[in-house]
Amino acid sequence: MIAINVDVVSDVMCPWCYVGKRRLETALADLPDHVQVDVHWRPFQLDSTLPKEGKDRQLYLSEKFGGTDRAREFYGTIAEAGRAENIPFDFDAIAVSPNTLDAHRLIRWSAMEAPGVQDRLVEALFRAYFVQGKHIGDNAVLLEAAEEAGMDRAVAETLLQGDADRTEVETEIETARKMGVTGVPCFILDNKYAVMGAQPAEVLANAIREVASQANSSS
Repeated sequence: MIAINVDVVSDVMCPWCYVGKRRLETALADLPDHVQVDVHWRPFQLDSTLPKEGKDRQLYLSEKFGGTDRAREFYGTIAEAGRAENIPFDFDAIAVSPNTLDAHRLIRWSAMEAPGVQDRLVEALFRAYFVQGKHIGDNAVLLEAAEEAGMDRAVAETLLQGDADRTEVETEIETARKMGVTGVPCFILDNKYAVMGAQPAEVLANAIREVASQANSSS
């Protein structure tokens, strides 16, 4: 058995990260049985300047793209990629562009739970935002996702009300930037190799196979 770590640097307000998650899942399903992959979700913020309450989505898009037409063109390409990955993006349902720092705190805590909890939480947050149009900077939405993923809601609520791990998450984001991560998703394989962007599943699978082959040769 060859164990490979995959750290996914991602932001849950990034639609390409949702597409990348689906493509990673397809890649993992295509790997040989003797390659075991442990996936860890790492924080990144596309826009750390957003307030806790978020910003009106239309205003945010207007400021970011200089108009709704350019935004519609940008998200049309992503929607097409989503359909290929069975992601029913509903960008029109999104009313608020969120600050995702608290979502990343929650994702960090979920890593200490049972296997599979972190992945379920990330999936729940992506779905809440991109399919259901929920405000994933809001504590009530975060707690709903935490409970759905199998976390203790009361514990998560207590932690969210304070500043637990806020500095640690911010430091991890800054470390990713210093490592050269300027966009997400970024897949870091065994702390040695990086695959940037929502690459096709076969690209991810081939990269993991190569890392596994090298690990096997050096063992």
